[in-house]
Amino acid sequence: MSAEPAALTKVFEALSLELGDRLTTAQEPRSEHARDACHHAPKAPDAVVFPENNEEVSRVVEICSDAGVPIIPFGTGTGVEGGVVAVHGGICVDLRRLNRVLRVSVEDMDATVQAGVTRMHLNQHLDTLKSGLVFPVDPGADASLGGMAATCASGSSAVRYGTMRDNVLGLTAVLADGRIVHCGGRARKSSSGYDLTRLLVGSEGTLGVITEVTLKLAHVPAAISAACAFADIESAVNSVIETLQAGVPMARIELLDEIQMGAVNGYSNLSYKEAPTLFFEFHGSDLSVREQAKTVAEITGRHGGEQFQWATEKKERDRLWKARYDGYYAALALREGAVGYVTDVCVPISEMAECIRATKTELETTRIPAPLFGHVGDGNFHVVFAIEPDNSKELEEVQSLNERIVAHALARGGTASGEHGIGIGKLQALHDEHGEAVEVMRTIKRALDPKNILNPGKVLL
Repeated sequence: MSAEPAALTKVFEALSLELGDRLTTAQEPRSEHARDACHHAPKAPDAVVFPENNEEVSRVVEICSDAGVPIIPFGTGTGVEGGVVAVHGGICVDLRRLNRVLRVSVEDMDATVQAGVTRMHLNQHLDTLKSGLVFPVDPGADASLGGMAATCASGSSAVRYGTMRDNVLGLTAVLADGRIVHCGGRARKSSSGYDLTRLLVGSEGTLGVITEVTLKLAHVPAAISAACAFADIESAVNSVIETLQAGVPMARIELLDEIQMGAVNGYSNLSYKEAPTLFFEFHGSDLSVREQAKTVAEITGRHGGEQFQWATEKKERDRLWKARYDGYYAALALREGAVGYVTDVCVPISEMAECIRATKTELETTRIPAPLFGHVGDGNFHVVFAIEPDNSKELEEVQSLNERIVAHALARGGTASGEHGIGIGKLQALHDEHGEAVEVMRTIKRALDPKNILNPGKVLL
């Protein structure tokens, strides 16, 4: 459904009148918006626009709607499932100039920001205010908060604080006909009407362009971190299961397999044992943090875990968690010139040990470096395949492995994606998981976007 040249010309003329030089058809910026951090082949939009407020986004969408030209929202380009690839061409709407923190309420522990504000920007702003508050959802990358809402991002702290769907109180979005709608609010609960906020969160730009989000904040806690190595991955995972079943209010539990630990050591200049390892973080009061740490140390000891390597000072904790966040780049560094093919799944905690065991068995069949790591506190784990660029044989191999990993997760009551989304990379997996419900999703899509101009080719086949 790529736009006709005459329609594009009409749109360019109208957008130029609205935005001036904040419309560009130059090759370089188009190429910069042709992909995210995914392995998928890039496809450039026909133009890129840089609106600065809700009304300008509305006008862009209205103009494109009238001409039937596709729209691709763009945050920071840190996604991994091709969500910003312009598979049908069209206009890329770069939201990074919507970058203002609009409001912070320390008393109510919430904030409203424009979609282009990144999580680090918001947390730096909260620190400057000496608010004692933080936005806790942490996917690792300094992603935009609008983009995080659009993909229902989460990360290492989701075991305690939840995902974006749990932390977005309300939002503003532009629908496919240019209407600006305000969904949700600041109240912590509501039984008023359909929950449009949570419909739009996770819709990956296919139902509306998110321009503002109202977010829950959390108190900055006392915190300590630790790393614990195990003889095998099953023992590590069983420690996680027992910890959660014991009701310990963990802030983060991350698993890195032996391959990932070797990659992290080399990339971040660390000296951890190259064995399956859990990274823990404990939040709360000083007393509760010590009690949590003692309980978890006892649990890991029963499963053969080694002595904790503690990180108590903030600088030490930051170094430990930076090593985890750099895991993707560490994985790519295992193979010179490699690009990453990333997959993630999520399963019920009780099924995690068996699903990871099955996944590791699959990975033994390939020579491609494929470290496994993830947010096992909520059953979510990832595999990064370091593949050669433009190697169709390797791409075919890892696609087959990905399908089998997803199948293992679905067979155990899990989901095809815990936090990366569907994009263009897991279209079939969505059908495998949801069956007839996908047609209900299509009905919603047709109702809200009858011309199919909002990020077409993503999420739904």
